[in-house]
Amino acid sequence: MDADVLVIGGGAAGLAAARSLARRSLRVLMLEARDRTGGRVWPAAPARAGVAAELGAEFIHGPAPETMKLLRDAGTAAAGTAGESWKCGEDGELQRDDDDFITGAAAILERARELAADESVDRFLRRFANDPAAREAIATARAFVEGFEAADPAIASAQGIADELASGVDFASARPLAGYGPMLELLRSDCAAAGVQTSLSTVVRRISWRRNSVAVETRSGDGESRTIRARAAIVTLPVGVLRHSGDESEVVFDPGLPEGKRDALGSIEMGHVVKVALWFRAAFWEQVQSGRYRDAAFFRCIGQPFAAYWTQSPLRSGLIVAWAGGPKATALNAGSQEELIGHALEGFGALFGEAARARKEFEGGVMHDWGHDPFARGAYSYVAVGGGDARAVLAAPVDDTLFFAGEATSTDGQGGTVNGALETGERAAREAAAVLGATV
Repeated sequence: MDADVLVIGGGAAGLAAARSLARRSLRVLMLEARDRTGGRVWPAAPARAGVAAELGAEFIHGPAPETMKLLRDAGTAAAGTAGESWKCGEDGELQRDDDDFITGAAAILERARELAADESVDRFLRRFANDPAAREAIATARAFVEGFEAADPAIASAQGIADELASGVDFASARPLAGYGPMLELLRSDCAAAGVQTSLSTVVRRISWRRNSVAVETRSGDGESRTIRARAAIVTLPVGVLRHSGDESEVVFDPGLPEGKRDALGSIEMGHVVKVALWFRAAFWEQVQSGRYRDAAFFRCIGQPFAAYWTQSPLRSGLIVAWAGGPKATALNAGSQEELIGHALEGFGALFGEAARARKEFEGGVMHDWGHDPFARGAYSYVAVGGGDARAVLAAPVDDTLFFAGEATSTDGQGGTVNGALETGERAAREAAAVLGATV
């Protein structure tokens, strides 16, 4: 055996699982297809000295105890997303939005928990279409599902989103003060110190398994093939990858996964996001209209291609993030990265009637296309209609040999979050350790 446990995928879940297993004196080999660890958490260097941008996960949702502890251990902390919210009115002009965006969406979406049978968010919201008083709530709920959940309302489970809202995780957000970089570096160094062997640029092609035995066929960056054997494997690959077939990124299970597991994968979708980081020489928006937007945290304009922009408040910097999710992101799919950065820049300047000034102050932009990334196939997961227990089924071990982790396997409302990934990595490690007779 090359290892006791193979950890397939070196994102947040994989790092957490590998560290936990190695600290139990198990031999751990972590396989990562990219040339870096971190997965869908990826800090990007700024255009000049200043605040780094997160190309992937950026916020902390809910109490997130695993994340908060790691930040403390890394010598940093988190700050709440304080600041004002602004939205485009019907005339296109920005106006203060004193109503909490998520609370407004929850007011109508939480009622889906009363449904006798699950249905799509789109169908559920159409139940209120003839109520003039509900028009704004419907628009807010749809914007929340598309933007916050990165989901398509025609596919997303109304009950699934209502259940996640009921968990309370979505109602509190914070941001790591120094980004996620220090936390990732701590996990990497802890894994190395505990004896985890990490193989980067190693693409997993086939996972052959039987009880108490796993053989994984891999291909390295230079095309070399290798078969690696272990007693068990923890699979932390994103749902988009596990569902995908037909090209070089396909992962084959031999024998195939049980029918219930395959059905669960079919009931969990990957949301689509276009996220663009824009760096400016100065925070010009703080100066327009006599400093009206000096304390702004979020700008929302549902009618624009990018429905949301946010500052780094309470930190003052020249970094702005543009965001489109769900169908709006899909609509932007055809554009090149250069074109999308240009659209985001123009849209942000247009919010204030200052397009020329935005172009003048602009220093550079960056983004990553997670939807076409062969090792992600999307941003983060959401449950489709009828998939009420899909996350739990996906999380369940197979024959005490294959174990599953990652944000899509979170069953306590933390799907789509970094803390959900960390938590499930720790959970899968405990499951595998118990089977292998290690100290739990």
